Order: sequence, then structure tokens, then C-alpha cells
Amino acid sequence: MKELKNIYFLGIGGIGMSAIARYFMHEGYAVAGYDRTATPLTRELEAEGALVHYEDDVELIPETMRSKDDTLVVLTPAIPADHKEWAWLRAEGFTIEKRSAMLGVLSEGKLSMAVAGTHGKTTTSTLAAWLNYAAAKEGSAFLGGISRNFASNLVLGEGRRLVVEADEYDRSFLRLHPDVAVITAVDADHLDIYGTVEAVVEAFEQFASQIKSGGALILKQGVELKFDSSERKLYRYSCDMGGDFHAENIRLVEGGHYIYDIVLPDGRIEDCELGILGKVHIENAVAAVAMLWCAAQIEGKSFDKEAVRTALKAFEGVKRRMEVYVNTPKQVYIDDYAHHPEELRATIESLRGIFPGRRLLAIFQPHLYTRTQDLAPEFAQALNLADEVILVPIYPARELPIEGVCSQMIGRMMTTPWSMAEREELAAKLEAMDTDVVVTFGAGNIDVTCAAIAEVIGRKSIEA
Repeated sequence: MKELKNIYFLGIGGIGMSAIARYFMHEGYAVAGYDRTATPLTRELEAEGALVHYEDDVELIPETMRSKDDTLVVLTPAIPADHKEWAWLRAEGFTIEKRSAMLGVLSEGKLSMAVAGTHGKTTTSTLAAWLNYAAAKEGSAFLGGISRNFASNLVLGEGRRLVVEADEYDRSFLRLHPDVAVITAVDADHLDIYGTVEAVVEAFEQFASQIKSGGALILKQGVELKFDSSERKLYRYSCDMGGDFHAENIRLVEGGHYIYDIVLPDGRIEDCELGILGKVHIENAVAAVAMLWCAAQIEGKSFDKEAVRTALKAFEGVKRRMEVYVNTPKQVYIDDYAHHPEELRATIESLRGIFPGRRLLAIFQPHLYTRTQDLAPEFAQALNLADEVILVPIYPARELPIEGVCSQMIGRMMTTPWSMAEREELAAKLEAMDTDVVVTFGAGNIDVTCAAIAEVIGRKSIEA
């Protein structure tokens, strides 16, 4: 890529795309791109030097990036097939690479540590990146969320270790050949791409087969995949269901934190405490620790248990992953990125453990018409774990509407009381309600209401 001067991104504001954009800016390339809407992330990119526009207009591509000889185009799968700029760039013969291909290129020569799975990837990969930095004192990362410790989705550090989030959408993760891989879950998702659950499983099996010889797969206990362990090691992990890596002596302490021992193949780390709330994150911590242990085995380096324990407690989490805005004995407000039924179930059950006996109101913005259509019964079952639910209209992302598919189809399958509200109405609606524990869910744009909701819930906490 030495002959290149410019990198042009179609979908520059995506969480994974923006990390790569930041990397290329750090390396001295000129960076520009298109995205559909301005967001805090795109504004940050602009402040850091990227040229970003928000209309699909070929004329808005910077003049300096109109030569295929010195400009590489990076594409997110979320860009629709009829996108005008994409069509022009193809017709002009530009080299166009998907984001996943760029991750494959950037991981060459590194000890690649990839986290895959239909849910749980972002927290696990972000925690692995933090443990590398704080405990192993090395490592870089391309993350699928904004780390609160790094205040970024890009980590640039010393050494060969590189953590990447391996996205199964559009089979993107099949461009990766990791040294160490975690698979957190293999559930029905992205059926608009895969068609069947069996095809999802086959893709994860292919991903696992691409782990380098001498590497390791760390597989969630209970997930069954065909895997040839003749040249690679297979380890199992869980929260408290056994396996090569798991937690024992789990104790809930004040404020929703847990203390536990992490069992390793060659010992244990006693009295671990993660710096974020929720039992659901114990499992993520076990997986991240397992990744570091395996990396140390491959590299022939020592594994500092005390440094890992200290780093776990200093972990501040990921933006929009059980992010606490208000937490008082009178009112609680938490925002979470969950957009798959199993993610919703895990987070609600975790909140039940943290706030026993309190009334939980879940606000959910479904993400994608196809996912809603495919998984509506499962969404209803998960949301039934709440005491009351508010549903927000579907966030379409890359999709056109599907006739008859709407948020109400989830509600009609629920037994828990539910109502509908526009995203813009949520703060006012909550003002008039008797609230206790409130949690917003969704991978769309529901997060733009978080500040207004937090203001309402915070004020009620003082006034109650």
C-alpha cells in the first residue's frame, strides 16, 4: 500500500469502519468518506482530519481522491447495491475492498486474536484489548465499540498482538486467519444473508478451520462445532458451567459487582472483580483471560495473574454495553446495545440479579426488518422477562420495509404489558410514568435519546 496516498470510505461512520479510518489517518494517509447521517462518531472523525459528507453524490468525492492510481476504496456491507458513488467508483476501476478484507491485511504479521460469535463479541474483544494493554503491556486492537478505557475504537500499542472483532455478517470473518479465536455463541441471526441456521453453523466452522496451525480455539461451553484439533488446540470456557476456563466461588457484592475465581488449565486467579456491573460479563471476562493465556502459551511468555486481576478491576466497559446513566436506590437508567433475543435475555436476567425485587421497564428498538421477521417470537419471550415494555418502531439500517413487519408484531406475541412510542417521545412518556429500573435496548439510533432520558430519570431520582 506504499503507492497509495488516499483512502476513501463508503460508510465511514460505522463503528468498525471508523476504527480503520482512524488507523490510516494515524499512518499519514488522507482519509475521506460518505455516510448516511452525521453522528458523534463522524463528527469526531472530521475533527481528527477526515473529510466526511452525507449525501450520495459523486460530485462530493474530493477531487484529490478521484484517481484510481493512488486511492483505495473501503466498503462496508451496509452500503446498498444501488449506491451512486459505489457505482461510479466501480465503473472507474477503483480498487474496492470490504472492511473485512482490510482487517485481514492489517493483521498480517501480527499475533491475531479474534473474537467471533452472534453476541458478546464487543465486550469480550474490548476487554482482551484492555488486558493486553494493562496486564501484558502490549497490543493493538480494532474494536466494534467505543472502549471507555481508551475513549476510542482503535488501540495502537507496542508488540505483535492484535485484537479484532470478527463479524459474521456477510461472512466477513472468513477473511481472517487468527492465531487465537474465541467463539461466544452460534445462534440464528443474519438469516437474510445465510438463509438457514445450518448455514450459520457452517460459516463458524469454516472460520474455526482458518485458525493458524499451532493456534487455539476457545469455544463457549455448549456450542457444538466440527473442529479439527490435530494442528490446533481446543479449549472450552463458560461462566459457571465448567470447561478449561470458568469461574468459581461467584459472590454478588454491593452495587451489582461480582467477585469470583477464574479457573485456568494450570491454576486459578483468585478474587477477580470486573469494573463493570452484571453477571453476564463474568463469562466475557473468562473468555478474554483465556485469550491472553493462550497468546502467552503461543509466544512462550509468562502470564502474570496478579496483573490480570488488577486490570480486570480497572476495566471501565464499552459505551452502550450496560452503560449506567443513573443508579440510585430510587431510580435506575441503563442503556444497552442488545439487538438479538439472547442478548436481551442475558442482560435482563443480569439486571434482575443486580436489582432483585425492583420493577424493570424495557424499551426496545428492533434492528432490521428481516431480523424482526425471523425472530419475533424469540424477542417476545425475552422481553416477557421485564415487567413492562415500550416498543419503538424498527430501525431499518440498510433495509427497505417488509409489508406486515413492524414492532407491534413482537408486542402481539408478548404476555407482559406493552405499548408503542416514537423514539422522540420517550423522554416525555417516561416523565409521566411511575418508573423504577429503566433500560433502553437497540443497535439503531435509540442512543440519541439517552441524554434526555437520563435527565428525566435523574430528576425523578432527586424528587422521589
